[in-house]
Amino acid sequence: MDDKQGGESWPVELKIDVAWGDMDSFAHVNNVVYLRWFESARIRFFERAQMMQRMKTERVGPILARTSCDYRRPVAYPDTVTVKTRCTRVGGKSFDMAYEVTSHALGGVCATGDCVIVMCDYKSGAAVQIDDTLRVALELLG
Repeated sequence: MDDKQGGESWPVELKIDVAWGDMDSFAHVNNVVYLRWFESARIRFFERAQMMQRMKTERVGPILARTSCDYRRPVAYPDTVTVKTRCTRVGGKSFDMAYEVTSHALGGVCATGDCVIVMCDYKSGAAVQIDDTLRVALELLG
């Protein structure tokens, strides 16, 4: 899986309306809101990869190990953003994801980011290997 940039496939997309309360005293969306947008897209990704069902039945699921965001352009209310995500790397016990946030009002990318997800046995707290079924799902979402 390559780390693809602009114009490439983003298998998971989520449109989110910017709320008035997302802005801070500097009259643009507060930096922490972007991380919430990432989270919403990440959960949609987990659902598509069937990870949420496995979490319910086996208590094995994803845990966020690291995340980052590059803020490119300030967003303000009113606006709608599209948050896209995909898998960029699958390892033994972890995988990486990339994000891209596009502002409809600005007509372009306003933020990008990435994260590392570790598969975890929530009963023991230990990291676990990514099994073949999940590996295929992640590769399809890459």
